[in-house]
Amino acid sequence: MAGGAAILAVLVWRVGTGPLVDGLRLTTGWPIAAALAITSLTTLCCAWRWRLIAGGLGVELPLRTAVAAYYRSQFLNATLPGGVVGDVHRAVRHGREVGDLGRSLRAVAWERASGFAVQLVLTVGVLFLAGSFVPSIAVTVVVVAGVVLIAVLLFLNGRRLSSRIGRAFTSDLRNAVLAPRVWPRVLLASTVAVLGHVAVFLIAVRATGADVSPARLLPVALVVLTASAVPTNIAGWGPREGAAAWAFSAVGLGAALGVTVAVVYGMLALVATLPGAIVLLVARHRTAPAPIRPMPLNSESPEASR
Repeated sequence: MAGGAAILAVLVWRVGTGPLVDGLRLTTGWPIAAALAITSLTTLCCAWRWRLIAGGLGVELPLRTAVAAYYRSQFLNATLPGGVVGDVHRAVRHGREVGDLGRSLRAVAWERASGFAVQLVLTVGVLFLAGSFVPSIAVTVVVVAGVVLIAVLLFLNGRRLSSRIGRAFTSDLRNAVLAPRVWPRVLLASTVAVLGHVAVFLIAVRATGADVSPARLLPVALVVLTASAVPTNIAGWGPREGAAAWAFSAVGLGAALGVTVAVVYGMLALVATLPGAIVLLVARHRTAPAPIRPMPLNSESPEASR
């Protein structure tokens, strides 16, 4: 939360509150309807990806249940700090339902990791194809990805993970992620989901009235979406706006426009997850304990005899 707050404070200091207010004002009408429709498709793809990986781990999950749970997790991610609380809730709830918390946690972790891996590969590929548009962003993303990879390898080597964890890691990769019948579907679902998020981002740009070609915006959108996954935010706010200000400046569109677009996108993403709030309320109502009614006293009851 401190990281997200610091980023927002710097943005307000540099560009003022005008872009933030404009972003809130422009989130109306057709952009909301389009975001709701597109997010329904991306949620279906992500839920299908989760179901495929969970099935590979031996914890079956009906698609209908997966879609409802994914909507709920997206709403929690969009309203609570960090951006991962909803996924933890989704994993724990599923684990309690199937009686295997460990596999359910691993299924959600692999589902999110595989989706982010596909997004990162698409981002790096598009940045290199963009060439002169965003050379500094491309280099930065590659360097950051390399640093993260080196850090993971050092962690694994330094901690000397036990053979049991190593076997579980290898087994999960083989059976749940890289299985011949799973990975092509995971790749397809993840690609469609990323393209759906990019489409919502382009709608946010259009809502601001900016006339910029999609080809110029595609690498910028992917960079901003990748930064949005950084779990140092306040209900989704912070890294997304900072990355948008930087990326839009890098391509000559101005930091103020980047912040406005990021705010519009954030509001569209929040509204698009509102079906998850309905799922949350319905589930809470179903699990609420029934009120205890006092038994009427009669002549045959022990209380009456006393």
